[in-house]
Amino acid sequence: MADGYRYLQQSAGNHFYPQQYTANHHARQQIIRNSTPPNNLRSAFSTETPSPSRSPDSHSPAPNSYAMYGPGHSGQPVRVPGRQPQQNMMFNYPHAHQQQHQQHHANTQHDHSSHPTNGSVLGHHAHYSSGVLSNATPSFTPSNLQNGHTSTTRGGQAQAITEYWAEQMRLHKESETANQSMVEHGAPNHFARARAGENRGLTTSADTGSTDENSEDRSRPYRQEMVKRQDWHSMDISGQGLKVLATPLFDYVFLSELYIASNRITRLPEAIGQLRYLTHLDASFNLLTELPKELGMCVYLKKLLVFNNRIETVPYALGALHQLEQLGIEGNPHLDPDIKSAISERGTKALIKELKESAPAPAPPQERKWITLQDGLPSASNETIKVASFNILCDRACTQALYGYTPDSDLEWETRRENVLKEILTIDADVISLQEVDTDTHYEFLSPKLAYHDYKGIYWPRPRSKTMLEKEAKRVDGCAIFYKGSKYILLDKQLIDMANVAINRPDMKNQQDIFNRVMPRDNIAIIAFLENRITGSRIIIVNTHLHWDPKYADVKLIQTAIVMEKVEVLAEKWTKRSACTDREKKAGLMDENGIPETNFANFTPSMEYSSNTQIPLIVNGDLNSTTGSSVYDLLSKGSVKPNHRELSQYQYGNFTKNGIDHPFSLRSAYTALEKTPDRLQFTNYVPNFRDVIDHIWYSTNTLELTSLLGGVDPEYMKTVPGFPNHHFPSDHLLIASEFSVKARKEKKVHAEPDFGPSSRRRD
Repeated sequence: MADGYRYLQQSAGNHFYPQQYTANHHARQQIIRNSTPPNNLRSAFSTETPSPSRSPDSHSPAPNSYAMYGPGHSGQPVRVPGRQPQQNMMFNYPHAHQQQHQQHHANTQHDHSSHPTNGSVLGHHAHYSSGVLSNATPSFTPSNLQNGHTSTTRGGQAQAITEYWAEQMRLHKESETANQSMVEHGAPNHFARARAGENRGLTTSADTGSTDENSEDRSRPYRQEMVKRQDWHSMDISGQGLKVLATPLFDYVFLSELYIASNRITRLPEAIGQLRYLTHLDASFNLLTELPKELGMCVYLKKLLVFNNRIETVPYALGALHQLEQLGIEGNPHLDPDIKSAISERGTKALIKELKESAPAPAPPQERKWITLQDGLPSASNETIKVASFNILCDRACTQALYGYTPDSDLEWETRRENVLKEILTIDADVISLQEVDTDTHYEFLSPKLAYHDYKGIYWPRPRSKTMLEKEAKRVDGCAIFYKGSKYILLDKQLIDMANVAINRPDMKNQQDIFNRVMPRDNIAIIAFLENRITGSRIIIVNTHLHWDPKYADVKLIQTAIVMEKVEVLAEKWTKRSACTDREKKAGLMDENGIPETNFANFTPSMEYSSNTQIPLIVNGDLNSTTGSSVYDLLSKGSVKPNHRELSQYQYGNFTKNGIDHPFSLRSAYTALEKTPDRLQFTNYVPNFRDVIDHIWYSTNTLELTSLLGGVDPEYMKTVPGFPNHHFPSDHLLIASEFSVKARKEKKVHAEPDFGPSSRRRD
């Protein structure tokens, strides 16, 4: 059936909450999937799941006050405001515990009276005197909204009610009704009841990212799922009389809706920031005095309702909630009048934007530290090389639509590019690979600025720039490699246009997957072949930026295969390259205003290599691939078989017929920290994705890893919803490694033994 199976006493679809302990209901917590008939109607939610509230054991003889359905109800169908009653949702509520309920309700009323704030924080129809909020927008009653469009201030002067405040009061009225149902009538879990008949089938976690296929290529795994599929994503523990939210609640990081209204909670824990996928949070009718700044981590919130609490102000951190549509604050008698006025006159979105743009600059994080590796003996060679990789997030991709949690001033390219330059110069790498560098930025900013610091560079934009007018072509991003000119000579450089290489391979000309999946992605890799001016050693630097979308894992694999295939051919070619002359090595070392140096004795002849695997190799960049992906497997293991899950269902010529391999012994530098406290947690950090997708791979037979640039201070990250921000100019981290070049092992030449004249007699 299209609507799935129906059951008479169906629990709230996609909700989790404790149920009433009665003779007619088992105490276990149940989740019934609407689209699939359960094997057992009594199938229960695992009792081993951490309980978000202080619930008694399911077999405990103690009465359970966390009831799904409270006593004393008339058996009327559950009704959602604005909707017809659900035809199959009739319930007969037990009256066995009527005396217990009356006692509980009496206790609740006693607790309410202990709070002098306008009658009761948990009251249902309290009207606050306008004197409490002098110089603020008047308090509007529901009756005003029903009978007209104006409200009267204390002085009798009429004031128009804006559409923003009308919506505020509508939601407040609904919240009052829900509170009355739960507190006065002893029926907790009001919101789960109201939603019980609305859900049809299974749903997954909330949609937190754009899915527009025609949108600009973000060049990052923006839509990659962070959590496994869940059959429920909402939780209702409202009306339970809770005073504290237990820590296990915040282990449910997949939650998109959380209802904790009509309790006696005095504070929201800092751990609320772990629920990064929340879109709806209702904490109305509690005893909250403040909102934690960690709420700013929940950037997908659309409704944040805190009606009838004791909140006085709103933290600047809530400025990150750029998708927030409604901040429910009515019924907080001591709230800052400016906040109430802003919502009434300009709406929630205007308030949030004002908080974001006017927030003071956050405290800077601790400086990222270099981690020296102690495993392994020091190399006999004194030659070292420090390399870095950085996706700088080009101006065209940095929009408020994608990074709305960041103030406009921190997204401006003039500000970000200065911070990018500062990070590059702070690292002081010998070679640095940059991704998402547009043409204008390279030639007008980075290249001239870095030239003052001894850097020379090579650059190519994406191939699409060839089809555009000059003005538009300047905004197309590409890849750049900068190297210290006083240390290295550029022997050769190459561009790999992956799509062009793929469609021109003889074995792929008739493959539909090449034309439909690989060819439309204009990703590139650039290669620099360098020689050390002093030692004569040579090195190959590969900088690449692979496709971003996780749905195209096969495309990333083919792109990587094409790059490694090309590197293998070039390395073989470069083993035969002739040695550089002393004059070539000397070029660029002389000071134009100084005395030319004539001592060439410091320069060692160019090193010779007998095979392509003997040349030191660095493959780095934004690979948009995590551990366990086919790209990672190919680089680390040297091969991918045709039956690999990310390759087997496609047709890519010899790659799918014979598999993919390469001859190099490669290792990702940051795997050295994998099982240590310094393990790198992420290189790409946005609200819906946090993982390591940028890598520095090195040839283990020629290079020895000596140190790594560490991650970001964990304490600082607790209140950062995503990058870029004031201190980090890109959504990617700059990563860096330092290596020593292993000494060459020359083959020993053994003299042929002389056995003297032969003692063999002639016949």
